[in-house]
Amino acid sequence: MSVSNEAIEQRLSEGLRNTWHPVLPSKFVTTKPISIYRCGFRIVLWRDQGGKLYALEDFCPHRGAPLSHGIPMGDRIACGYHGVQVSGAGVAVSVPGSPGCRLEGMAATRSFPIEERCEAIFLFFGENKDTPATQLELPAELESDEWSSFLCYTEWGGDYRYVYDNVMDPMHGAFLHRQSHSMSFGETTANFRVRETDHGFCFEKEGQRDINFDWTEFEDRGAHWLSLEIPYPPTGGPGGNFRIVGIYSPMQPGWSAVFHWRLRKVSGWHRDAWRFLYKNRLEKRHWHVLEQDRVLLEDMDPEANKREILYQHDMGLVRLRRYFRQKAKAQLEANAEPAAIAAE
Repeated sequence: MSVSNEAIEQRLSEGLRNTWHPVLPSKFVTTKPISIYRCGFRIVLWRDQGGKLYALEDFCPHRGAPLSHGIPMGDRIACGYHGVQVSGAGVAVSVPGSPGCRLEGMAATRSFPIEERCEAIFLFFGENKDTPATQLELPAELESDEWSSFLCYTEWGGDYRYVYDNVMDPMHGAFLHRQSHSMSFGETTANFRVRETDHGFCFEKEGQRDINFDWTEFEDRGAHWLSLEIPYPPTGGPGGNFRIVGIYSPMQPGWSAVFHWRLRKVSGWHRDAWRFLYKNRLEKRHWHVLEQDRVLLEDMDPEANKREILYQHDMGLVRLRRYFRQKAKAQLEANAEPAAIAAE
């Protein structure tokens, strides 16, 4: 079953399916409903009084009003338009205006599997509403007692794939971030190689390690992420190299949800010292580096990648783009085959 380039591009722009995507920091969601756009859906999230999270498509099955304008009632939400109550599982459990009508009991609103991990809310976006969620694995250091981390969240204008391209490009650190306190070392010319790993690949400079932003690793384990390290001088405090884990989720067209976890391997009083140093000295510098990325990426033409002339330093992002494209194509082909069989 052939899949058109247009269909593949649409899938990529909305985000891969059968995948966990982070959508918001945990602290953003309370008992008050919040509406967001992620991965091609408008979604309402809220918590019950016990703190449990719920996520539904922000669409009442009666007339399509946004459920986020309604009243949360613990494990359900009542639409503000006509009072239809939709459970966290997406079932219309009560229709006050017409009790017993055919809408009652229908699983008519899409619900999303949720996991709250590492200070973030992850939703599983299946191929359809009945697709069972896969296991969500995250980098081990994010949930290890041997590491300490801060989640840094922001929203950027532009396609989320440009953010992945940016992080899968170690060489830009030696130019764009040349004035950074931790990225002013190393050669501005380099050869790169791709090294295969069990769940992805590593794109790294040959003959240079622990000098600058020298490598990026991609992994896909139910969610996909990029990892990198920035070497730190002794003035950067305890914990060795500064590690960054990044995941970037599509919002509505032209906007990206940007998640960076910033980590050091520290324990005991070293952990306290690192966290104090980060909040009082280092965080501002790190946001300054991210701001350099944001300003440049937001000012790029949305179709700049159609006019590129790439060279050896770009092998990593080419490999990553190919991976995403192949996965999108396979998902669309698998989804089309049952429909084709049914048509026969």
